[in-house]
Amino acid sequence: MSRIIDKIAWIHLDNGKILSTRSRGKNAYYIPGGKREPGETDLDTLIREIDEELSITIIPATATHVGTYQAQAHGHAEGITVQMTCYAADHHGVPTPSSEIEEVTWLSYADRDRVSPVDQIIFDHLHQTGQLH
Repeated sequence: MSRIIDKIAWIHLDNGKILSTRSRGKNAYYIPGGKREPGETDLDTLIREIDEELSITIIPATATHVGTYQAQAHGHAEGITVQMTCYAADHHGVPTPSSEIEEVTWLSYADRDRVSPVDQIIFDHLHQTGQLH
């Protein structure tokens, strides 16, 4: 039986690098974001998750859909897929590790092998469109 994990992520690029996070006890990096709670819209999830993980405030009026990507869920049984709906948005504050996040870092395309399978697809798309170097 296949299952889809519904996640929302924040694409934040600067000088050809992407903001990424690493959770406590994990070795892979992930684009910041997380799972939708019942009744939440994409924007509700984005605002809540980014505040929880990075202690910053997303500016809702600036949020734009970047793309939706699917891949085998990292660290889950075969057949469990993650669907990552990605948004870019302006923000207030400085990204600071919070909640389960141990590290915040900027990654380039050369770091592609350090991220989850769905993030690798996103890295490929951003690289092909000249946004991630």
